[in-house]
Amino acid sequence: MKLNVLVTALSSVSAVWAAQLTQVSNYGGSAKAKPQMWVYKPDSVKTDALVVAIHSCQSSAQKYFQNNKIPWKQGSDRKGYVTVWPSSTTECWDVSSKASLTHDGGGDSNAIANMIKYAIETYKIDPAKVFVTGGSSGAMMSNVLAATYPEIITAVSLYSGVPAGCFVSSSGQAAAWNNTCSGGQSRASGQQWGNVVRGMYPNYNGTRPRMQVWHGSTDSTLSPNNYQETIKQWTNVFGVSETPTSSKPDTPEKNYRTDDFGPNLQGIWAQGVGHSVPSHLDQSEAWFGL
Repeated sequence: MKLNVLVTALSSVSAVWAAQLTQVSNYGGSAKAKPQMWVYKPDSVKTDALVVAIHSCQSSAQKYFQNNKIPWKQGSDRKGYVTVWPSSTTECWDVSSKASLTHDGGGDSNAIANMIKYAIETYKIDPAKVFVTGGSSGAMMSNVLAATYPEIITAVSLYSGVPAGCFVSSSGQAAAWNNTCSGGQSRASGQQWGNVVRGMYPNYNGTRPRMQVWHGSTDSTLSPNNYQETIKQWTNVFGVSETPTSSKPDTPEKNYRTDDFGPNLQGIWAQGVGHSVPSHLDQSEAWFGL
């Protein structure tokens, strides 16, 4: 009986000290947008890498973290990397206003960049090991971050998004919905899409994040057309052909196709999959080099 009481007590102590999602109340920076920053530091930190996991619309850091279909907590526990979970103060992320579509413009992208800078300093992250992922609105923000803050991001793995700048609001409204883009009617040449990226951070000549783009063929929320437009955008940014250098059917699973466009861009087309493509932890971690 006494042994059982002792075991229960020790279990309670263990639960108290176990790693948990924790809010950072002041992550600094001058961005006007103030999304919340949440951090998960695993009990055993085994690497100096950071993964930023960005939630979809009508969600939050807590909901995304607790979603069993979002595997980044499990990845963090397994491989020992720190994760940052931004939490929007609006229904969806602001990927439409000039403030968020401009380097140091003060919008949501600026705030998340400040979270990354805070995490690098606080958790002793290697600046060359900063990775970003997200689904739907989080995927859109992942693309925007790759365009606005390429100097602090190493690689991106985004699920079911749109090209960077596709959701731009003509009125300048923050977090506006764009039916033309979501419906797949925003079409442009690779050069035009590439110019959108370059225009978000003029005169930047440094390294760009490696991009992994996932999309489902039956996505009725963000048209599958956005997949090809995103590929056009980043092939232009990287200066490579829109024709894959290799194509692997039934990869990473049946009815998926993985296309490589050189070493910096990979597209995964999920035949028969809607919105949004399920996270594939192993493939995203492999793209990040984790």
